[in-house]
Amino acid sequence: MATTATSATPAPAAVADTPPTPAPAVPLAPAVPGPRRRPPVRAWLQPAVIALVLAAAFIGCYIGLQRDPQPHHVPIAVTGQELANRMRGALGDSIEVHPAADAASARRALQGHEVSAALGEGPGGRLNLEVAGAYGPSTTSAVKSLVGAYAEGAGRQVTTQDVVPLTRYDARGLAGFYLAFGVTLAGFVLAQNALGLAGLLRLRHRFWLLCAVSAAVGTVAAVLAGPVLGAVPAPVLPLAFTLTLLAAAAAFATKLLGTYLGPVVVPAATLLLLTVGNSTSGAAISADLLPPAAHAVSALLPPGAAVRAITDLSYFHGAHVAGPLVTLAAWAVTAALLVGLRSRLRRTATAG
Repeated sequence: MATTATSATPAPAAVADTPPTPAPAVPLAPAVPGPRRRPPVRAWLQPAVIALVLAAAFIGCYIGLQRDPQPHHVPIAVTGQELANRMRGALGDSIEVHPAADAASARRALQGHEVSAALGEGPGGRLNLEVAGAYGPSTTSAVKSLVGAYAEGAGRQVTTQDVVPLTRYDARGLAGFYLAFGVTLAGFVLAQNALGLAGLLRLRHRFWLLCAVSAAVGTVAAVLAGPVLGAVPAPVLPLAFTLTLLAAAAAFATKLLGTYLGPVVVPAATLLLLTVGNSTSGAAISADLLPPAAHAVSALLPPGAAVRAITDLSYFHGAHVAGPLVTLAAWAVTAALLVGLRSRLRRTATAG
């Protein structure tokens, strides 16, 4: 019986537990450098021009306006027609004479924020000058110098009395200026942050944000400057309302500039609000001592209107606060309407 030989199948060789050998790397072709592109001239020129303009504007406004301040039509209530005529003839356009029936009427005009000083004659030909320190050192010093120059030429003595003095914690009369500057700066920064939220919040939500934070800034500033520090003796609620309008005016004006001017919003708002607005506000240098052009815009910009309102609320019982408040409200409302109009026009153009 034949036997069939069965061939054994060889067992597979054991595979070693080692990583596979990597394929050899294919060398990359060396990168061929292309021609280097020069940055556009605008990339160099724009920041340089902006920096130079802001520096020149800041120095020119703050230092230039204080370099040689001259009184222009400083309102003075004068008792007696004869003395009023002599003052006009001696001081010319430096003062604006408001004739008063008697000393009491002249003082009421001074305390009512209608004139910057009151002048009358006392026994022995002595001049009685009443000033309001609340107008600030620059106005008080100018009035004293003008009346003193007249008295020296006429050989007469002058007695001076401050009938509306500054509060104890505002000896230099700059609290209103710093308060307005700080709130304006807060509104400016608020709007800058809101502009960066355009992709996250709808326009109406950003408007609500600006209004709510402006109210918070105004309230905090009023409480801090008033009851806490005692530097601004205005009633808290009217002061908070005024500062809220100032913050809103600064915020919406900055947003308006950002909406229409784009990348140059920061220098434009800085120039308008923080440089020209604050330097002509009439706090550091009285509006009566500013050059005519600066005097003309002083009450029209938010910081100048706010300083007038703060002073009036603090020392003159709010006698003339309505005008500055209308100015602040007009800035906020007009800027908000123009921003909303631009947004609507864009939507209409996209839909068409």
